[in-house]
Amino acid sequence: MKHFLRVVTQFFVFLYCKCLWRGLKFVVRKFTGRCELQRICYNNKHGARRTLKIESSMRYSKNELLQSALSVHPDKVEKTIDDIMALKKINPDTNPQLGISLQASLLQIVGYRSLVSEVEKLRREPYDCDNTEHEEMLMKLWKELRPDTPLTGRISKQWCEIGFQGSDPKTDFRGMGLLGLHNLLYFAEHDKATALQMLHDSLQPKHKITHRKPSEVNKPEWEQKNMDKAIGYSFAIVGINITDLAYSLLVSGALKTHLYNVAPEMPSLLHFQQTFCYLMQEFHRFWIEEDPSDIMEFNRVRSKFHRRILRQLKNPDMALCPHFSASDLHLVNL
Repeated sequence: MKHFLRVVTQFFVFLYCKCLWRGLKFVVRKFTGRCELQRICYNNKHGARRTLKIESSMRYSKNELLQSALSVHPDKVEKTIDDIMALKKINPDTNPQLGISLQASLLQIVGYRSLVSEVEKLRREPYDCDNTEHEEMLMKLWKELRPDTPLTGRISKQWCEIGFQGSDPKTDFRGMGLLGLHNLLYFAEHDKATALQMLHDSLQPKHKITHRKPSEVNKPEWEQKNMDKAIGYSFAIVGINITDLAYSLLVSGALKTHLYNVAPEMPSLLHFQQTFCYLMQEFHRFWIEEDPSDIMEFNRVRSKFHRRILRQLKNPDMALCPHFSASDLHLVNL
């Protein structure tokens, strides 16, 4: 009985709030002479703060045109904006900036949806050793990260030198498919100096401090204790893990804040890959700051890093990559 009363109460509260909200919107429109979309565009700067509000307004609108606008094809965005202006009885000649603002935000919204589909397609495509294109990408990754060291064979323990787990990297791409390889190669090509430095750092052992003098223990035992690998992590495996982290931020919608602030219009795969480069660098710094005792703490450090990024993305003005701004017309390298 108590459960039934609670459900009924929640229903009436919801109904009351919904009616109150619609009534409030009607009063505000009559008082200001502007619809909700106009108020959002005029009162918020370009970027996530504006686009997130427009997206929410359209999603919860009772009008089918506004709801369907969120999933239109990019080529139909301009016509959709004209239809919205006509629906809201807004004269485009006297409100030219409104149409431009709405179009930019709607392109960001539909572009984000397209990006999710593109990234998902890459993630679902498995690495195929019989695919020439896949093999060429993998070989290129080796050459970028090990330019002075020839690979002795396609199946080789040398792959461990750049952070793969075994002699055949294809097994490590199972979780993220081609998306992991695309991101690693992009990082190695477009921010080569940083990638090489991170690879070098990841291979360095961390010397444990023993409280006993070398003379107090036999030499083999002392060497074992002091040369124990603790900070070293597998570069390629971490790259695939950070790809998974970036993917989860994207599909959950958390990355909207960042992408709406850095992409003037439609977010693209290039934006996603540059975000991956940023996350790789930040995770590397975070790993060093955390100073884990060994690689077994990787999941703990990764989870803590993930939570930190999520907290940052709750700020509507947040852009993870400080090199970008919503007004930039050209992408720049990290």
